[in-house]
Amino acid sequence: MRTRTAHIVWDWNGTLFHDIDAVMSATNAAFAEIGLEPITLERYRELYRVPIPRFYERLLGRRPTEAEWEHMDVVFHRHYRAHLARCALAEGAESLLASWQGAGGTQSILSMHGHDDLVPLVRGFGIEPRFVRVEGRRGPSGGSKREHMGRHLAELERELEGIRAGRTVVIGDALDDAEAARG
Repeated sequence: MRTRTAHIVWDWNGTLFHDIDAVMSATNAAFAEIGLEPITLERYRELYRVPIPRFYERLLGRRPTEAEWEHMDVVFHRHYRAHLARCALAEGAESLLASWQGAGGTQSILSMHGHDDLVPLVRGFGIEPRFVRVEGRRGPSGGSKREHMGRHLAELERELEGIRAGRTVVIGDALDDAEAARG
């Protein structure tokens, strides 16, 4: 496949997938289990950082212990999965993806959402054929997207003619997406 346009690497959570209600519910459920007060969406946006333990550090005033982090992560994901069925694609995402593909552009997803959960979710919305690759996090949660981005682009460059890191645009909703793009 040869492309003369830029390749787009999309973030999933909060960008193509409108899941903020699930994120807030799961975040506050995790906080409740360790005795933290619930937070508002505004406060969440103000404090949110990746890797996620940095976000918890800003809330706790200290770095969470390994046991606290693991517990909050398990609780968050349990509650998040319970809310997923009520989430949808971001408004206009489906037509935007179709338009880019129809114009000959290539696109992929790189997400910190677990790979084994991400692929069926994307497939369930019927948009998987819009992407040359759908890739989620493999391994434990809590890390940065930067190293994953390097591998993602290297594999795309190796496998698909015309895709180059220097002609790639990253579209996401968090500082971590910008840092991954810069890397």
